[in-house]
Amino acid sequence: MFINNFDPVAFNFFSLEIRWYSLAYIFGLIFGWYYCKKIIKDIKINYLFDNYITYLIIGIIVGGRIGYVIFYNFDYYKNNIIEIFMIWNGGMSFHGALIGVIITSFIFSKINNQKILIFLDFIAIASPIGIFFGRIANFINGELIGKATNASWGIIYPMIDDVPRHPSQLYEALLEGIILFILMNMIYFKKNYKIGTCSYMFLIYYGILRIFSEFFREPDAHIGYLFGSVSIGIFLSSFMILIGSILYLKK
Repeated sequence: MFINNFDPVAFNFFSLEIRWYSLAYIFGLIFGWYYCKKIIKDIKINYLFDNYITYLIIGIIVGGRIGYVIFYNFDYYKNNIIEIFMIWNGGMSFHGALIGVIITSFIFSKINNQKILIFLDFIAIASPIGIFFGRIANFINGELIGKATNASWGIIYPMIDDVPRHPSQLYEALLEGIILFILMNMIYFKKNYKIGTCSYMFLIYYGILRIFSEFFREPDAHIGYLFGSVSIGIFLSSFMILIGSILYLKK
């Protein structure tokens, strides 16, 4: 058994704490941006992508935070409104960030008279990089813990209890990070690629992989299961699969 005693603080810069989760966002954006710049062949889109990053960051942070407030802890934040703005205390939602990115991408594409799917395709291709770093940070922080297990690779989180648990964060890093990255790139680099395919398939593949990993993960303590064994993550991911399938079939 492995005991997770990692410090969520990577290092201190004078009186400022630099946390692994913050570094995950930073490196995810940097590597994702760099990868997109390498694979974008259209000169104009490549140029616009530098300005697009600002919209992307806003979408991720604002959408991720609002999504967490609405989907995961609305009862608390409706009585503690000022804490909504304290993002340094943690609390971000992938599904909220996804909605935020779609909205800001729509705004950016309209301003620059471009098709939104062009930008969303590249985000679909590169976002698994950021997801990978984010899940590793979740593991270091000892959050989003897995269910109890007797497997030899079980992880003990001393801040939670002394029960060996599935390293669900690492499962998600593998599935939503590495495997999803491979799938998206396989689709994009096929001959006769059609714009929008990666965007639609990202919704479907991420939803499937997330649902699978959710079966090894404890639901949020203050929410529990919505019904049966369906967590909020499974519910939102099922909706992603539905929307992605409708859009793909329509296309």
